[in-house]
Amino acid sequence: MGLEHFGIAIYAMLMAGLLPLGFSLLAKLAGGFRFADNANPRAFLARTEGMAARAHAAEKNSYETLPFFFAAILMAQYMVVPQAVINKLALAYVLLRVLYGLAYVLNFPALRSILWTLALACPVLLLVISAQS
Repeated sequence: MGLEHFGIAIYAMLMAGLLPLGFSLLAKLAGGFRFADNANPRAFLARTEGMAARAHAAEKNSYETLPFFFAAILMAQYMVVPQAVINKLALAYVLLRVLYGLAYVLNFPALRSILWTLALACPVLLLVISAQS
């Protein structure tokens, strides 16, 4: 099926929901996580520095944006926004969030901020379009 298939937005939600876990794994790998650290992984991550700390920050920020993204997708579908529009903005959000995380981990703060803003624009646009439906 084409971009009008609603499953694309659902898969985008799934990818966005799993994205923080990828950053968590990267943070643990970069920080030298050992099996013994699993007794208190939050304390381990709080002690990390450099790339590991930035990956952990990307993980936390990714969790923080999920409710807004999910609500925007669901509202757009409820308000019968054209599915192709929902799908394109959902996929753009996921791609921009992946790039944002990479920019964060690789320490490109200006690019990170631009990508964060562009990713935020996707659910904002969905809600604006929903309000106009």
